[in-house]
Amino acid sequence: MEIIRGKHASFIDEPALVERLAGYDAIHVDIGTGDGRFVAHLARACPNAFVIGIDACRENLRDVSRVAPENALFIIANAQGLPAALRSLASQVTINFPWGSLLEGLLANDPALLAGLRRVARPNTMLEVRLNGGALAEAGWSLEDGGSRVRDVLAENGFDVPPPIALRAGELKAIPTTWAKRLAFGRDPRALYLRAVRNVSTVSELERV
Repeated sequence: MEIIRGKHASFIDEPALVERLAGYDAIHVDIGTGDGRFVAHLARACPNAFVIGIDACRENLRDVSRVAPENALFIIANAQGLPAALRSLASQVTINFPWGSLLEGLLANDPALLAGLRRVARPNTMLEVRLNGGALAEAGWSLEDGGSRVRDVLAENGFDVPPPIALRAGELKAIPTTWAKRLAFGRDPRALYLRAVRNVSTVSELERV
């Protein structure tokens, strides 16, 4: 797997990753991590957890990854091709305000993306997805219909998903991501929060897919 810290890219194999993760109480994976601000914040706030940010755009990660704490790691990878070395590692997964191919993959039930999510997540892993109205509108969906669609897709792929929860400007301000702040102070601060759990009873069946 290719990883990045500042301007320096390198590679880490599965044994080296396992060694680096040893001793941590939880493994948090953030997919489509953008500029990495959320990962760095979470790693500092939760020193007993190891936080992995995944994004295909290395340039956006250079500044934050350079000063990130030791319990944070940034992997350069596409969400539709999550590294096999991450199999069953995550005790928690987040997808914060996806757009472009990541959002389209969620809406279209992209097989590669959803299979990757299933592989990364342990049984009973929590998956948090935050969607914003502007990105959904660009993809041709209303906020409500887009939220319902993503909920249905996750349910089809082995996650128990209660109805989405609306996020207002005040709640967005408390989320430590660049996009959350932009939304909170922008013209269209509408967003939704989905909190899903990997269903144990469907793990064996879907892992064959």
